[in-house]
Amino acid sequence: MTISSLITALAVGTALGLGGWWLVPAGRSVPFWVPLAVAVSAAMLATVVVRLVGIDTSGVTAVEVVVQMVFAGTGVGLVAATADRRFDGAGRSR
Repeated sequence: MTISSLITALAVGTALGLGGWWLVPAGRSVPFWVPLAVAVSAAMLATVVVRLVGIDTSGVTAVEVVVQMVFAGTGVGLVAATADRRFDGAGRSR
């Protein structure tokens, strides 16, 4: 992972994490850092996956950024979808 890929992953993850927290009403029940951390981690994972698959070998390309956006958006979507669930003492959702 190059420095430019790391910076791009941080920027994409931060933008999508904060944007997802701001846009999704269910996200308000979660601290802002949770979708942010998930999005940044997912964007970094996307960079690793792109490198392992061999799609990209040097620098940042549009393919890498799109894959980062897909991974980060999916992560934020999963956080938003599962964030507002409340459980009773027996582990059942209310």
